[in-house]
Amino acid sequence: MPSTSNQAESQKEFVRNLVAFTQQHRATRWSGTFGEFVEKILPRDSRGIARTSHQYIWDMIRWQGWDVNHEGHIRYKLFADELFGIDEALARLADYFKAASAGSEVGRRLLLLLGPPSGGKSSIVILLKRGIEEYSHTEEGAIYAIQGCPVHESPLHLVPYTLRPQFRETYGVEITGDLCPLCRARLEDRRTETREDVEDPNSHRREEKFAGDFMKMPVHRIFISEAGRAGIGTYAPHDPTTADIADLVGSVDLSKVAQYGDEGDPRAWSWSGAMYASSRGVLEMIEILKVKREFLYLLLTLTQEKNVKVSRFPLIYLDEAIIAHTNLAEFRKFLQESENEALLDRMVIIQVPYTLNYKDEARIYKKLISAAPAFQQVHLDPHVLHAAATFAILTRLHEGEDKEAELSKKVRVHAAEDVEGVSRADAERLKTKMPDEGLGGISPRFVINALSNAIIQSDVKSLTTMDVLLAVKDGIDSDARIDPKKKRKWIDFLVIARKDFYNRWVKEDVHKALFVSFEQEAQDLLDKYLDEVEATLDNRMIKDAITGEERKPDERFLRSVEEKIDISESGKQSFRQEVVRKAMGAYKRGEKFTLASHARLQDAIEQYLFEQRRDVLRLVSSTTRPDEEAKQKISVVEKRLVDEYGYDAHSAREALNYVTTLLAQE
Repeated sequence: MPSTSNQAESQKEFVRNLVAFTQQHRATRWSGTFGEFVEKILPRDSRGIARTSHQYIWDMIRWQGWDVNHEGHIRYKLFADELFGIDEALARLADYFKAASAGSEVGRRLLLLLGPPSGGKSSIVILLKRGIEEYSHTEEGAIYAIQGCPVHESPLHLVPYTLRPQFRETYGVEITGDLCPLCRARLEDRRTETREDVEDPNSHRREEKFAGDFMKMPVHRIFISEAGRAGIGTYAPHDPTTADIADLVGSVDLSKVAQYGDEGDPRAWSWSGAMYASSRGVLEMIEILKVKREFLYLLLTLTQEKNVKVSRFPLIYLDEAIIAHTNLAEFRKFLQESENEALLDRMVIIQVPYTLNYKDEARIYKKLISAAPAFQQVHLDPHVLHAAATFAILTRLHEGEDKEAELSKKVRVHAAEDVEGVSRADAERLKTKMPDEGLGGISPRFVINALSNAIIQSDVKSLTTMDVLLAVKDGIDSDARIDPKKKRKWIDFLVIARKDFYNRWVKEDVHKALFVSFEQEAQDLLDKYLDEVEATLDNRMIKDAITGEERKPDERFLRSVEEKIDISESGKQSFRQEVVRKAMGAYKRGEKFTLASHARLQDAIEQYLFEQRRDVLRLVSSTTRPDEEAKQKISVVEKRLVDEYGYDAHSAREALNYVTTLLAQE
């Protein structure tokens, strides 16, 4: 729990952020006639007012901002805090809106997000919807509509076609679209319109009085809102046998037919369909391939022509981005039907796979558990999430010939770690060798469920990595959906996650905790190794810093370090030359040669130092009743694990016991 002073400062910071947010998003409401709109509003930002839905979304993404990650890829801030490990899919999504915004044919395609369950498809759409809601409350995102219009269409639709070329020359933007049937009827009607009628577009008392004078049509600023059915619509599939297309396009309101005397009167139509709510923004289609084919053709016609044909009405112009998502099983069934070829040709399909980077996967778990009260009361050791994530990644990879070693190597490559014998080019080839990796395997929800079960079953408010791996195993064993062969394979993956990853991580923590100043001692040892290597390669003597006497390079010391990472006698020369080359490269760049400069040498140095402290670890397991000196040594190591490496007292003790068990097995 944070201290009282820290909590108070955090609360003050939150209040400051709230104030800053309201200042940035302070929206200026406006309403007036179309004539006033043309004189006062249009000249300020004609391009912004004439934006299509795709342009609006692309502007919102850019307004949110972006940065460049360590691999040189753009990461958009709209997604940065919520979605991890799917940067390539998000980049393709941004490219879609960028291309559509530029007026390319891409804007006439339905966007389909395709991927496994819990892979981030719904989250992408939610973030886009929340993004345009927020953007519409800023001055940059101001959006205007004809007041009382059921599809909140652009006021520019009021400009007659004969005057649109002059409009383009004057303001430098193109007007696309035409008035909806209801606004056309309002414009041509010669009866009286009351204030109540303007505020309620579905009012039975609506009486119009414009007599064709479009300059008097009311215009106002609108704010995109999913709850308010303005600019955002969502359609979830029903039973295909009972699904009604009226959910998308509305239907005749029989209660109004008697009043207006004609089913073809737009005022007798219920404008409640999801397509109308989505106009000027986004229509989300959930599990789109489960709907009837007539639904799909209606959607694809809308994306291609930006028109909808409703019985008894002329074409209705609607400008909206349609974003659909579905799972792989439904998509494969859809592919098998030849009559769907034309539909597929009008879709832009973006695959959204599971992440293959265990570090990003762990960030997903952290996000999912951060708000759960049960997790807030329990301490997780520093490797719980990474170990569980490693297991999840293993289930998503394809096995090579050398199964275990190959899979472990691929997990590290996907996490951008240095792997012995794998160059950067080799790493890229490994990543692209199996393009469909990540489309199957364990979902994040499965792991979160296992974590929850581990908390329920635990007697202490502390979970170790081994507790969680055992909970995942129980989850696999008890899941009736997993066939026995796959269960055995996934349990093997748990063993790999423990043996090749967790064992290494926990040993490194204990290694460092055994030293008062591990980093400095390790750096000193690295410097000593480098001095000895340079003297060996130059065939020169070394002057002893204490005695001042000259001596030969300490070959025994060099080999004791190199043997920790299995450098053979025949391979020592090339390894040493490689180390010196890297050290010289760092020197030329004005950088210090550190442990991080050479991953394999870092591993060797840490193992060498660890050998010097094995006696303390052995005290943990071999002494049933340790004396005060032994207790003190053990206590110092445990305290350092708690203070510096993210453990609590329980998990620190368990880590020490676990590592000493590993030592006994070596």
